[in-house]
Amino acid sequence: MNTSAAAELDRWIRFTPAQRLARFAVFFGLVAVVAWALKTIEIIPEFLYDAPEQVVDMGRRMWPVDWAHFWPVVWPALVETMHIAAMATILGLIMGIPVGFLAAKNATPVWWLNAIARFILVATRSISTLIWALFFVAMFGPGPLSGALAIAFHSIGFIGKMFSEGVEEANRGSIEALQAVGASRMQLILMGYWPMVLPTFWSVALFRWDINVRESVVLGLVGAGGIGMALNAAIDLIQWDRVSLVLFTIFVVVILIETIVTQIRKRVI
Repeated sequence: MNTSAAAELDRWIRFTPAQRLARFAVFFGLVAVVAWALKTIEIIPEFLYDAPEQVVDMGRRMWPVDWAHFWPVVWPALVETMHIAAMATILGLIMGIPVGFLAAKNATPVWWLNAIARFILVATRSISTLIWALFFVAMFGPGPLSGALAIAFHSIGFIGKMFSEGVEEANRGSIEALQAVGASRMQLILMGYWPMVLPTFWSVALFRWDINVRESVVLGLVGAGGIGMALNAAIDLIQWDRVSLVLFTIFVVVILIETIVTQIRKRVI
């Protein structure tokens, strides 16, 4: 074998021809999808060209901030937002924890109950909070009740899924010991599974409350109460100095809640 042939055999090839063809096909498909999407959404280039000017103009309108608007309007809306998030978290835990136990195969060894519970978890989690809000606004009218119920029903899927996974990962030895002394199903849950999933409870409750505060802000845009309604009203009235106040308030509240939740998790969990 000559030297050039040996060098050719020793040359390392990262991808085979079939792999290179597959990579090219994937890349071509992604480019085609992006091009199709751009054509479908009909981007108007003229709007993109003057976007920087529009941003600067809006920034000028948002300054100075209308701080006098905080106490009479923004503060009550912020308190309402916190109440919505707290009530939604409590209702979500009340409804989500039992469904989570029913979805856990070791805690509820009945296949049809597991199937129903998992269907509830998937169904409530797959429907967006905004869709839930529109549904409850149509049913109960605009206000904080609709927002709290929308977030609570959406929270069932998240809370229940986390609890079912925590229950299924529980130490089997402790459960078998309770079964050996004749513990009932409720006693197994209260004295066996619950102490082991208690850290999961606090973690899920705090994390979900943090998420619910953010979601309650957005739901106000569809009439579900809270500070989002104050933001939507300011935008509709083109009061940009008040819009900046609401946005600044939301930013500060989110940072504070994130800090508080982190500190509580360090001490409790």
